[in-house]
Order: sequence, then structure tokens, then C-alpha cells
Amino acid sequence: MSPWIVGFTVFFGYPLVASAYLSFTHYDLLAPPRWVGLANYDFMLHKDPQLTGAVKNTLWFMAIAVPLQVLFAFGVAGMVTRAKAGVGFFRTVFYLPTLAPPVAATLGFTYILNPATGPVNSLLSALGIEGPLWFESPTWAKPSLTLLSLWGIGNTMIIFLAALLDVPRHLYESADLDGAGGWQKLRWVTLPTISPVLLFALVIGVIDALQYFTQAYVASSIVGGGAGQASDPANRLGYPEGSTMFYPLLLYQQGFRFFNMGYASAMAIVLLVVAFLFTAAIIRNSRRWVHYAAR
Repeated sequence: MSPWIVGFTVFFGYPLVASAYLSFTHYDLLAPPRWVGLANYDFMLHKDPQLTGAVKNTLWFMAIAVPLQVLFAFGVAGMVTRAKAGVGFFRTVFYLPTLAPPVAATLGFTYILNPATGPVNSLLSALGIEGPLWFESPTWAKPSLTLLSLWGIGNTMIIFLAALLDVPRHLYESADLDGAGGWQKLRWVTLPTISPVLLFALVIGVIDALQYFTQAYVASSIVGGGAGQASDPANRLGYPEGSTMFYPLLLYQQGFRFFNMGYASAMAIVLLVVAFLFTAAIIRNSRRWVHYAAR
């Protein structure tokens, strides 16, 4: 077990302990850490003007994007399982976006959803519809990132596909004999059987949403630069009007832009605790709707 113990200690245990210690200090990466007690946490709760917006944006993404990702991945997997021919082709097509690097995928979406020259608004204009401003609009920026996240549900789709193919056929045959329709079979056969996979997808989705960073960073930096914002990408974070300032972006800005590493460490510890609480709450609640074969 020594390789695992060494890896855990170096890459998780020590950074966690160090972050917990630094969260009680004032540390700017240059001078030695100076103990300030709970000052960072007090500032976070009462004085940080950006924290409330960042928390709201993160909760919005977790409440809207994560359920849509799970539903979309499940729907795509269900359609693939029903395909009469070309199953391998469709499976590959829906999985390929997952292989695109997040930065490249975000750059592609900022081009596709460009309100002036992008193909989506050009098509809508040809149909007589005025397209939204997408990443340029505070109202549409988070929905635009949600569309990007739905495009990359390949991993979850593959997991759902394996789960759907593993549902025992005799359960559907029994449901047919009882006169069950499509909705009844979905409600009483498919969903209970794959409920552990649904729980897994939900937990992973929530944790990923709490750590959502790369796509929002790239989109706000690129679009904000095109809108004449400051030349430094770090100063464009959250564009437009703070609508894409998620909690991890604020953490990054405090730690690596403003060099408030003590405060950033406090934010990281809070994020860890919140992720643990959300995960524990979901797993505890799952006892009502997750069914295991051994039970």
C-alpha cells in the first residue's frame, strides 16, 4: 500500500493540512504566513462584496445545469439503446465531444454563439428570429455555459448506456405481460434498476458544478476581451456584469491575482466542507429512491 499512501500524503493529505493552516493566516506568497485567526472567515461571511454573487451563480449552475445534464445524458442513452442500426456510430458521435479539451470546446462555443457573426444567430436571423446576446448578456451567459455542458455529456451518457443495457430483459417481459405501457416500464422497471447509476451521476455532477472553473474562465476572458475589457484576462473574470463569476473563479482571483492566498485557502476549505455536506445530504436522501439488487 506504500505507493498509494505516499501519493495520498503528497498530493492530498499535505495540501489539505497546509490549506487548513494557511486559512488562518495572512499569506501573500512572498512574506511568511502571519497568523490572523478567523479574520479570513469573518471577511468571507461579512465583507467580501463578490462572494454573494459567486455563490448564487454556483448554486444556479448546480440547480439548473446538473439536472439537465443527467436528464439529457439519460435521454441520449435511451435513444441509443433503441436504435435499430448504427449503434456504434451514434455512441461514438455522442461521446466524441468529451474528448475535446475544455479550453478548445469553450473557444468553439464562443464562436458559434457569437451574437454578431456566429452561425446560430445567423440561422435564427434567417428564420426571422432575433437571437440573444449569449455570452455577451448577463441573462444568457450562464445558459450558454449550460449548453456547453450539455454538449459534453459523453461520459455520463456512456455510463447510462451501460446501465440501461444491463437491465434484465425478463423484467420488461413481465411488465408487458401485466399490460404496462412505456411510461409504466420506465417508472417501475428502468429507473429503479439504474437508480444507483443515477445517484452516481448526480453526486459527480454536483461536485463538478461546485468546482466549475475552466469553461467560465475561458468564456469570460475571451468574450470580455472582445468587448473592450482590460487587457489582463484576470480582470475580465465574471464578464458580463459578474454573471459568470463562479465560486472557484473568485477563489482563483483572490489567490493568484490579488495574492490573498490565506483568504483563498479559507475559501477552499469552505468549498471542501460544502461539497462534503451536499454529497452527504444527497446520499442520505437517496435511501428513499435508490434500490440495490442485494436488498
